[in-house]
Amino acid sequence: MSAHDPSRTAPPAAGTTEPADLPEMPAPRVHEFTAHSIGGGLALLLGLLGLLAGAALIAAGAVATATAVKAALITVGILVGLAAFLAMCGLNMVAPGEARVVQLFGRYRGTIREDGLRWVNPFTSRTKISTRVRNHETAVLKVNDAYGNPIELAAVVVWKVRDTAQATFEVDDFLEFVSTQTEAAVRHIAIEYPYDSHDEDGLSLRGNAEEITEKLAVELHARVEAAGVQIIESRFTHLAYAPEIASAMLQRQQAGAVVAARREIVDGAVGMVEAALARISERDIVELDEERKASMVSNLMVVLCGDRAPQPVLNTGTLYQ
Repeated sequence: MSAHDPSRTAPPAAGTTEPADLPEMPAPRVHEFTAHSIGGGLALLLGLLGLLAGAALIAAGAVATATAVKAALITVGILVGLAAFLAMCGLNMVAPGEARVVQLFGRYRGTIREDGLRWVNPFTSRTKISTRVRNHETAVLKVNDAYGNPIELAAVVVWKVRDTAQATFEVDDFLEFVSTQTEAAVRHIAIEYPYDSHDEDGLSLRGNAEEITEKLAVELHARVEAAGVQIIESRFTHLAYAPEIASAMLQRQQAGAVVAARREIVDGAVGMVEAALARISERDIVELDEERKASMVSNLMVVLCGDRAPQPVLNTGTLYQ
């Protein structure tokens, strides 16, 4: 039986009570800061001028007659052209929703988030990383709930990279890290709570979806914060008993619904009988002794609580015969 009642939740607000068994992640050793860069338009223009100057020097050296001058012009032209080309290697095209993590000989030198054409030290390496909002949906996981019943559930998490330095240097692969930690959090939440709670005050996966998804968001935040990832929202997309017990649990739920409905019917019937006896007494329609009242109550309860239409019985005598 599937309960498709997805619940959405935002990141935990200030003051939210966090579970005591949250995983403890190591403190990050590096934090993002802005890399030193300049506008790429001027750098591109200077680089093109350097290439033209190098080509001009080589051309002038080719037509020179003196051997020494010829060699000097060609050498200088080659060096100028190589320097211009090397300088142009520092150009980076940064699109909106992207960033470049800059490293110089293995050392973190900052992050470029400003979009457009930017220029940095050409000897640095620049790793592209997306800062756009992403979705991650887990596969349908089969776990045992708090009562030991096998259930199936899946969740979707909306997230984005908040700190590019932590995402790059604190974990091997932040995409795989988010995927694995999301699955671990969903499994942990599933085994902490039952699918349906036997206690009216207890939390259950099906009956308290909002509260459970808030706890899922808190645990996800604790798990992926070290990787510089921000959880925007999370929700359950699939929640069901495993097929091998779904039929039995459906019968149990149906029985519970029937009992609850019967209880409501009985409560309503008792109220109607009380009102009927009170109105008969107020209007003095007929005087009823205790035996007649008991007979009337019995008949009214049969009529009001029966699941089929009652068939009247004609009494040709008196009540006492």
